Amino acid sequence: MSANPVLSAATRPLGPGAIAVTLVLCLSWAFNQIAIKLALPEIPPLLQATFRSLGALPVLLVFARVRGVRMFERDGTLMLGLVAGVLFGLEFVLIYQGLLLTSASRAVVFLYTAPFFVALGSFRFLGERLGPAQWGGLAMSFTGVALAIGIPQANVDGRVLLGDLLVVGGGLLWGVTTVFIKGSRLRFIAPERALGYQVAVSVPIMAAAALIAGERLTQVPSPFVIGLLAYQSIWVVGTTFTIWFALIKAYSASKLSAFTFITPLFGVVASYFILHDALTLAFGLAAVLVIIGLFLVNRPNRAVLAATDPLLNVTKT
Repeated sequence: MSANPVLSAATRPLGPGAIAVTLVLCLSWAFNQIAIKLALPEIPPLLQATFRSLGALPVLLVFARVRGVRMFERDGTLMLGLVAGVLFGLEFVLIYQGLLLTSASRAVVFLYTAPFFVALGSFRFLGERLGPAQWGGLAMSFTGVALAIGIPQANVDGRVLLGDLLVVGGGLLWGVTTVFIKGSRLRFIAPERALGYQVAVSVPIMAAAALIAGERLTQVPSPFVIGLLAYQSIWVVGTTFTIWFALIKAYSASKLSAFTFITPLFGVVASYFILHDALTLAFGLAAVLVIIGLFLVNRPNRAVLAATDPLLNVTKT
């Protein structure tokens, strides 16, 4: 067994169970984008993000209580948690502000540049190495996502491009946060605590951003919108994000992030049934590109395994 826990996780293949759970997370996040868009007419974006984090905190505390996790234990991770929380908060400030300027379809494509940043960060700081086929798989998956969403689009001006850049900045911070947690002591604490730091610190950051932006509620949200916000808070942030950070602790960050390319594809299908968006013939080709790309990313790299796991570093005689 490898003595380095980071390298051990980096070389651990994603089993069927981990893949199935990750796909459920991707499906949930795809519906999350629709929930956000449907709630925007009644709850402005930054206030919506603030309420979402506030609603997720009790869920995390319940999970921690059930699992016996001490959320307020002194273990020297406070400063690390504050850094992760600032990154998390700024990430969503950029994403939600970007959504005001660019379309949802463009935003979802640029947000899912995050796996590239995770792969680069994991390669540079965590000792994870991707072979040429795996890098090609990442590129192929992103090409499939871009094709599925339908970029480039008409009527793109400076305002839209600024929104695109803000969303790319959110994707960058998402990647940075993933690599930071993976490579720091936060990786060894309970996922409820790792996420708790981020959600708690993000609340004042997003609330301040909403105040600066002049956002306010102009009406009492309808039960439908409150339900959408509950979905975001209880399930997406409180539950799926906790599961996500548990997976990050156990498996390769770059390979897990590669699966998030499927989220926009799920989003397109969900938009078709819920928002009645049209599906094009290009979607079939895009899906094939994404699936092939994910297969390439998750192929075992024997050279990397041999270099990082003594059990595989043997010479046949």
